[in-house]
Amino acid sequence: MLGLKLPTDPRWVNIVEKNIEEILTDHAFCEQKATSTAISLIVSFPEYTELVQEMVALVKEEISHFKMVHDKIIGRGWTLGRDRRDDYVIQLLKFFPKGGSRTTQLVHRLLYAALIEARSCERFRLLSEELEDKELADFYRNLMVSEANHYTMFLGFARQYGEKKEVDTKWRQLLEYESKIISNLGTGEAIHG
Repeated sequence: MLGLKLPTDPRWVNIVEKNIEEILTDHAFCEQKATSTAISLIVSFPEYTELVQEMVALVKEEISHFKMVHDKIIGRGWTLGRDRRDDYVIQLLKFFPKGGSRTTQLVHRLLYAALIEARSCERFRLLSEELEDKELADFYRNLMVSEANHYTMFLGFARQYGEKKEVDTKWRQLLEYESKIISNLGTGEAIHG
């Protein structure tokens, strides 16, 4: 369903389990960045009324997810650590050239967002199935559904605002590019790393 070309190695969960505090901190900041992305789309593309309406709803949802993760951190007696560099996203953002029309820029941003949500969904599924901590496994199972919905929403908007055939070609190329990035990651306690 997600179209990802390379699944995450299930052994990644073993790395995560050795430092749950680290993955929760990384996850909290992923939710914060997702909130920022939705706000940025509102600010950058206010003329797309339907997109703005959906992004307002997404801001509320993502910030509530941030709070949920933050509550998990607090509940375990920890404090939120500092934000980490997200090498996955940094490398991903190099795929499309800068510039182009406003519509092209919008489509590229929507495709990036769709892919990040798809990979998050895939990682959350893995955590929900493999974590020994059943409370966290259930937590990630519930969040997995949201990520899948976000993925389909962003991809749908890209197809709505761009020329569908061109968008689908760019999407396939981005998926191939992402598989090369992810092949070199999966060795750290990060949602995308």
